[in-house]
Amino acid sequence: MNSPLWYKNAVFYEVYVRAFHDSNADGHGDLRGLTARLDYLQELGVDCLWLMPIYPSPLKDDGYDISDYYGVHPDYGTLEDFEELLAAAHARGLRVITDLVLNHTSDQHTWFQAARRDPSSLYRDYYVWSDDPGRYADARIIFLDTETSNWTWDPVAGQYYWHRFYASQPDLNFANPAVRREMLKVMKFWLDLGVDGFRVDAVPYLFEREGTNCENLPETHAYLKTMRRFVDEHYPGRILLCEANQWPRDVRAYFGKGDEFQLAFHFPLMPRIFMALRRGAAEPIRWALSETPPIPENCQWCTFLRNHDELTLEMVSEEERQWMWQEYAPDPGMRLNLGIRRRLAPLLDNDRRKIELACSLLFSLPGSPILYYGDEIGMGEDLSLPDRNGVRTPMQWDAGPGAGFSKAGYSYSPVIHAAPYHPEKVSVAAQRSDPQALLAAIRAMIALRKAHPVLGYGKLQWLEGDNPAVAAYRRTTRGQQLVILNNLSGERQSVRGIVLPGSRMTDLLTGKTCTPEAGSGALELRPFEPLWLVQDH
Repeated sequence: MNSPLWYKNAVFYEVYVRAFHDSNADGHGDLRGLTARLDYLQELGVDCLWLMPIYPSPLKDDGYDISDYYGVHPDYGTLEDFEELLAAAHARGLRVITDLVLNHTSDQHTWFQAARRDPSSLYRDYYVWSDDPGRYADARIIFLDTETSNWTWDPVAGQYYWHRFYASQPDLNFANPAVRREMLKVMKFWLDLGVDGFRVDAVPYLFEREGTNCENLPETHAYLKTMRRFVDEHYPGRILLCEANQWPRDVRAYFGKGDEFQLAFHFPLMPRIFMALRRGAAEPIRWALSETPPIPENCQWCTFLRNHDELTLEMVSEEERQWMWQEYAPDPGMRLNLGIRRRLAPLLDNDRRKIELACSLLFSLPGSPILYYGDEIGMGEDLSLPDRNGVRTPMQWDAGPGAGFSKAGYSYSPVIHAAPYHPEKVSVAAQRSDPQALLAAIRAMIALRKAHPVLGYGKLQWLEGDNPAVAAYRRTTRGQQLVILNNLSGERQSVRGIVLPGSRMTDLLTGKTCTPEAGSGALELRPFEPLWLVQDH
């Protein structure tokens, strides 16, 4: 719990507070509801909770449009409720990080309202204004489905304002020293309350400069290093997790010399896990990792299969994107922006073998894994809901009214009742005591990962077997090594040249002994079977 590098072997769990548990029967999940469910999360074995935004907000973008950095949205409770959650989580050995949205505010924020009404207001320079919407023409538009420009005319201000995301989210002006100081004050406020760090949203876009694409600028890195120094000096042991949907060679700069972010999402690996599963070939995964540069010893990638957003396909070629859409989102309603708005279980045909194999990759490849709430029980999606809401439905706790999420006769979003994802089968209560359930398998993988720190700290060496359908690699530290085999195909596979003929290996996932065939040294794998092998002595 007290290691300064605790995050390198941690399992993170992303929580959408609105969706998790409703304590006061108003149809919205809240902080007290999350506190009441901490025993389940402790039992699951995760180490750190990542909370999506809980700040006051008009909720045009599910809280990523913040109207007050120093409070809690009334649907979620109060600051006192948040402090009680932190105390209860810490008492169980669970850490908590929160979303920190640096890049923009809501247009309802008092700063923006003051800025637009009064050109002489000190808040006018908190945002980026222009008489000319042609400035920064080299910056791409991120939300192509909804936005036609990064500039929006404000009739009250009589100028255009700059935004990299929705027009309702004006960008802050980090060229203004007052903004930079203000965001350090925001960090201090929440760190003083006891949060264990931040998942920092949309970091590549903080600064703008003419003649550039306004991404990954040196000015941005300089400020992020200032943030890290502030945390290290005043709050040692707290972490910063970088959200930069970029190629690893570009994200590498966000680690600095180990003096910027401790963690960063590995975006290109995620879609290639799905590619590998559909193609029955390890090459997409190997390619993604071959394109991943070394990082400082005190840093770590974060790996994930799904999260609250669409399955992003920004980091694939146009040909690969079209193929992924055809394979995983044949209905255009499944697509959003440059991605796929679906949950893990439906993406993998609700096939337990595929889901467990994907999780084997998640938990055994380099990086700290992040689970999205509900994926551990195989929750489904509701594509009738707009935008990303279809993957943000209420957590399914039991088969009772409201799936145990709420005692209200309604909720912020419908519970998924359609087979095969209905709460009678897909719920914590239905799976909690079933040793054959998906929940048991995920819990076991998490326990094994925690029992074998080589999976968090160890190096990866690809093993050159004779079967391209098997992702085979060794994870090693000075004191331990594991051989991981993942059959990515729907057919039985044998692989040779991985272990010495006649050597006895134990599969940690099943406890079974695996002995390669004498002579050939072949190991047999069932369709979509993972093996986590340790040498018997």
